[in-house]
Amino acid sequence: MNPSDDNPPFALSLSKGFSSLWHRIVRKKGAWTSSARTGRVAAATLGLLAITSAPAAAQSPAAAEAPPLAAAPAYARANAWLCLPGRADACGGPLATTALNANGYGSTGQVLPDKDAPADCFYVYPTISRDPGLNSDLVPGLEEQATAAVQLARFGSVCRTYAPLYRQVTLAGLGRALRGEDLNAATATAYGDVLAAWRQFLAGRNGDRPFVLIGHSQGSIHLLRLLAEEIEGKPVAKRMLSAILLGWTVEVPEGRLVGGSLKSTPLCTRTGQTGCVITYMTFRASSPPAADAMLGRAARPGMTAGCTNPGALGGGKAKLDSYWFTLSPAQPGAEPIVWSSQGSPPTPFLRTEGLVTAECRHSGQAGWLAVTENADPKDARTDRIPGDVYMAGKLNPGWGLHLIDMNVAQGDLIRLVEAQAAAK
Repeated sequence: MNPSDDNPPFALSLSKGFSSLWHRIVRKKGAWTSSARTGRVAAATLGLLAITSAPAAAQSPAAAEAPPLAAAPAYARANAWLCLPGRADACGGPLATTALNANGYGSTGQVLPDKDAPADCFYVYPTISRDPGLNSDLVPGLEEQATAAVQLARFGSVCRTYAPLYRQVTLAGLGRALRGEDLNAATATAYGDVLAAWRQFLAGRNGDRPFVLIGHSQGSIHLLRLLAEEIEGKPVAKRMLSAILLGWTVEVPEGRLVGGSLKSTPLCTRTGQTGCVITYMTFRASSPPAADAMLGRAARPGMTAGCTNPGALGGGKAKLDSYWFTLSPAQPGAEPIVWSSQGSPPTPFLRTEGLVTAECRHSGQAGWLAVTENADPKDARTDRIPGDVYMAGKLNPGWGLHLIDMNVAQGDLIRLVEAQAAAK
């Protein structure tokens, strides 16, 4: 079901009322498991996607008798998009942000989209839908809108923001998959929508402008396939500034920058480089991905999980420019973050520069962005960042800091896109 063209997703004013919006979003609290069996299942909370495995043979009768896939939405219509440039939608509202410095809260400002931005950003959001079926409907819920506001809207300062609604594999779909149901048809439906949106974006909206792909978790999975099948080796590849694919493995041969998941698109290694991939999965430096970690590892021998440090594409350590969403409540089992000794944050977003240092690390098939808090007893800022994943009230280190893949280096990512657009 499509929402009416006369009722696009409501504008989110993050400076007023976002707390009540966020608290209305139900977060997944059940236990999650992984296995080494073949087959893939995608699932997530906001910014949280697990890829687990289900046996391909364990297909329920309902899945075996699934009807033919319905046609993709009509992406020529505005109501098929969660975010479009110039519209009062999830990406069009102000982002009230306060600087959090070593001596406490600093200046406050708002970020608004730049209608004259020189590039376009095509974004696919992570698994967040609470709809009851295997695939979500096409009515944007609070969870989709909040996700786009937190992950994509800030990029509106350097690119025009496009985010299609799509029938993603839902949170409910995860539970059914863990009981052995086959998700191939549901995944095909989700990717089919992303593909249809992409083709309509190119034909009717982009106008031969430079573009960036942005995804997280399930969104990265679909965009990785899109890049491999629809962009690599084709004329449109010349207009791609970069593909920012976070929270999922982009495989490369150990010691190399290209090959594996993609045939000809390399990892980015310098500021201003275009036609490349920015990718990482975030872990605490003190807790690297173990052999059975859900994230941070390549699946094939001889491959490693690609990692590009957005603060230092050429390698080495760098202090990151982070944007934190402060209204997200602590997960069950986790302690709330005390952002500053000066009290509660004055705005929904905080910016910290240098609170976190990061570097890419590799060990065989594992590749991850290792982050360390720069704790200082004299610093008014927190010495403990969020992002850990708790399942059934217990910390699950195999997910790393998946919840803050985008937040931890969002300022750096935006500057990289700005530099890439200037290089074209």
